[in-house]
This record gives sequence, C-alpha cells and structure tokens, in this order.
Amino acid sequence: MGPMRGTVASWRKGRAFSSSSSSSSSAASLNKKWDAVVVGGGHNGLTAAAYLARAGLSVAVLERRHVLGGAAVTEEIVPGFRFSRCSYLQSLLRPSVIRELELTRHGLKLLRRSPSSFTPCLDGRHLLLGPDAGLNHSEIAKFSKKDALAFPRYEEQLKKFCEFMDYLLDSPTPEARHDVASLLFQVKDKLRKSTFWGHILQQTVTLGQKDMLDFMDLLLSPASKVLNNWFETEVLKATLATDAVIGSMASVHTPGSGYVLLHHVMGETDGERGVWSYVEGGMGSVSLAISNAAREAGVHVVANAEVDQVIIDENTGVATGVALLDGTKVHSSSVLSNATPYKTFMELVPPNILTEDFLRLIKNIDYSSGTTKINLAVSRLPQFGCCNAHVLEPGPQHVGTIHIGSESMESIDIACKDALNGMPSRRPIIEMTIPSVLDRTISPPGQHVINLFIQYTPYELTKGSWQDPNVREAFAQSCFSLIDEYAPGFSSSIIGYDMLTPPDLEREFGLTGGNIFHGAMGLDSMFLMRPVKGWSDYRTPVKGLYLCGSGTHPGGGVMGAPGRNAASVVIDDMKKLR
Repeated sequence: MGPMRGTVASWRKGRAFSSSSSSSSSAASLNKKWDAVVVGGGHNGLTAAAYLARAGLSVAVLERRHVLGGAAVTEEIVPGFRFSRCSYLQSLLRPSVIRELELTRHGLKLLRRSPSSFTPCLDGRHLLLGPDAGLNHSEIAKFSKKDALAFPRYEEQLKKFCEFMDYLLDSPTPEARHDVASLLFQVKDKLRKSTFWGHILQQTVTLGQKDMLDFMDLLLSPASKVLNNWFETEVLKATLATDAVIGSMASVHTPGSGYVLLHHVMGETDGERGVWSYVEGGMGSVSLAISNAAREAGVHVVANAEVDQVIIDENTGVATGVALLDGTKVHSSSVLSNATPYKTFMELVPPNILTEDFLRLIKNIDYSSGTTKINLAVSRLPQFGCCNAHVLEPGPQHVGTIHIGSESMESIDIACKDALNGMPSRRPIIEMTIPSVLDRTISPPGQHVINLFIQYTPYELTKGSWQDPNVREAFAQSCFSLIDEYAPGFSSSIIGYDMLTPPDLEREFGLTGGNIFHGAMGLDSMFLMRPVKGWSDYRTPVKGLYLCGSGTHPGGGVMGAPGRNAASVVIDDMKKLR
C-alpha cells in the first residue's frame, strides 16, 4: 500500500491513551475555592499539582484538550497504532520526580535502548553508539582509532559537567524578591540564597580551574568548534551535533549551541547517566503516571476545560482564579500556568494589568521553531542498505535513534540555512525512532510505529503555506524519499501518517511559535534569564499567579523540574499566608 496523505482532519479522530476526559472529573464539580488551580495538564502542570496536593493543598488541574499530558501524550491517529505525537523519548525526567512521586508504582515502565544511536551512510558504512563502551570503541575505530580513544574522555567530561548542573536543575533560582516580606522571611530568603551560592562555589572549587574553563568553553562555543576540538570523523561529529540543534533554528555553527551537547548525557534511565529510553505505552504513560500520583494525593483533574482568562481582583491586583471559555469561574488562592509565557501574559492575563516594559520582554522571547514531527504507521521495518537488507527481524540498527542525512556537520548547516531563507530544508535532518521494536503495546503484530523528528521547517514559508495540503504532502514525500536513499522501499511500507508542522504544534498543543521548549534554550534565556530577567523564580508581576511550565528554569524537555520547583515556591508563599 502506498503512502496515505496526512491531513489536519485526522487529528480529531484520534483516541487518547494518557488520560482521557472520560476518566477526568467534570467542570461542574469546580464550584468551591481551591488553594491552587493549575492551567494546563501537561507533565509539568501535573507534577506541580501532585507536589502541591502532597503538601496538603486543595488543587484543581484544568486541561484544554480531551487528553492530559500536553506534549507528552499517546494518541491513536491511525487505527491500531498509538503515537507519541510530540515528545518521543525519555531520559530528562528528574530522578527526584520519579522517586518522590513513586512513578514506577503508578505505572511508569522505561524500556532501555542499547545501542542508542545508528547513523547510516550512503557509502555503505554506518556508526552505532550506545552505553556499551566496547561497542563504541569498535564502531568509532572503523573511522578513526584516534577518535575511538577520545570518545570515552569526551563522555566523561560531559558527565562531569552534568553532575555540576544537577543541583541547578533541581533548585529554584536565587531570584531577587519583588514583594516586601516580613523580616523573618527576608532572613530566610537570604539564608536560602547564601546556601545556593555556597553550594555552587563548592562545586566550582571541586571541578577545578581547568575543567571550569572547559565548561565555560562548552557553554559559549558553537557545537562545531567543540566537536572539531575533540574529533576528526565527520559522521561522528554530525551524529553528536544533532543533540546541539534539536528543536531549534540554530546551526551547529551558532555560538552557545555547544551547551545543548550536554543533553547527550544529561538525563538517565534507572540511574545510568546518558541512557535514553522508550516508555511502554508511549510518552502519554509518563503523564498518566504523574496524573495517577496527583489523583492519589487528591488532585481534581478536568479535561475539555479551556481557560479563557485569569481573574484579577480589581482592588488588590491579585489573581483570584480563572474563567473558563464556557463562562465557568473557578476561584482559588493561587493560579499556576503551565502555558507558555507568551500565552500566559499576552492572552490569559487581562489587558492593562501588566506594564509595557514587562510585556515587551515577553514579546521578545525567541519562540522560533524549525521542527516538524511526522508519526507513521508502517507495515514493516526499514531495511537499511548499509546493513543486511534481507533480515526482516529487528536488529541493533532499529533500536535507537536513527540519524538520517547527518553524515557531516556541513549538511546540518546547509539544512538550517534553507529554513533561515524561509523554505523547508531540501535535505532535512531526520531523527527516526521505532519504539515498537521494544514496545509491543503500540502497534499490531509485525507492524510498527515510526517517529520522525525533522529539521528544519520554518514557521512561515516564503512560498506557499503549511495550511496548503499540497505543500504539506510535498514536504512529507521529500522526507520519505530521503529515507528511501538509505532504506530502499521505505515509502512503500507507509500505511498512514500524522504530520505536525510548527503552526500545527502551536494550534494543537499551545506551543507558541511551534517551539517545543516554550522558548529558545540559548544562554540568554536560561537560569536567571528564563523566562525573562528579573522573573526567574516562577513568580510573576501578578501576585498569586505563577508559571510552572518549560518556559521557566531549567527549561524544556520532559523533565518535571519546572513543575516541582514551582510547587516549592508556591508552598513557601502559602506558608506566609497561613
């Protein structure tokens, strides 16, 4: 069967598996005053809700869509095939969240990938990488013995830097307070900040001057410079460089892109650093496990409940709840927004509440996105020309992330330049994953689910529009044709697909600009600068209104850290009121 056209109309027909409206409470049961209302049932919103409820607060979560999870959802778009529609891999979810919310007990099952990476080459060679040091050495040595020796040192250095980052990820930022607190709380605040900076200083001393300089070099340099200093093999550098540009409009030559190389080893699976996993049942199972923990703690969850506006008391300027699109008013002592900063302040907060200076900062956040996600149902596994093409069973090349079109850093840069000129990349950079190789619950026997994470696709095209079915189909087919070059006959295996361009991601999932991180992850948008300077501690200029999504510290990815950190700030503030 040939490829089936992916249409916008197919979205609404999907069945959801992370937590559908049938298992959520109704909006009619919201007629009480809550301690906290969370706008948006994404994984961070659910995480914040769970921690708030475990602290004894009454909490309601309001989700616009029919399914919980935000971008971490599982939906059946093609009958019989369950897609992780947006996020598709797990590693960044903080160990503290998994442990404290007992997510394993609540159904989270991680499927460890080994090997974790496969890069086919058109010249017939290939590169496998993973947690097995012996495999890495033998695979890289096929290209360069020097690089094979350097690679363990490269990973060890990144792991050392990630250990330095762990404390930052799990802590609210030491932001200057805007409110006038009591003397007691001022003293406590100063002690907390002193503890924070003391810990950072101790870690800096432990790291040492040489490693600290290398860390600063990694933070500030282009990924290409970092990788060129380590390695000589183009396919190895290009494979690693894909981590540096994921989800952005950045090139491998963009200053600061080296920082995102840390994602190669930042996360972990079952305590093993740098190991990425699939989640049984798709990424919606992450959200389901968190929502199970939240409900067990007493959180009230409502789907199909779109928030129209945050209610602000005219006399005090304090957030006192939210109004739903259907007119229902939900009253609360605090409101946490899991929406993007732009959505929160430009659309949910009423006009004339925030200053022009603050709104200017919000408008100038970089929400650009070069990402398109295509989820496919296929009748058989792709057969790569550089491997044994006659073996139909899953092999090591099918287990991890398959890097298509990533044979050199220059090819990544050329693809980026196409998008900067307003056109989809002529030879896009594709990260292919086949979770059904390890997860037998998401596709019929013998058939498979394939995720394609594609770069680069600009939000606006200089020629045509993403709303034009012919433009969408032409780009999808160009991606399938590129895969055909590496895996002949791939296109003929496609049963159906679901395509999400940047405007689709914005419209369907509320991701401003289609940016999967709720805002760019450049150094000018991190830590004390996220979402904007002066407001990095989850509080906002509106008293009682907080941010808890990926647009806050420490940023995007399925981490749960923004939700956990935001909850701790809200709990501290609530203590002052009691």
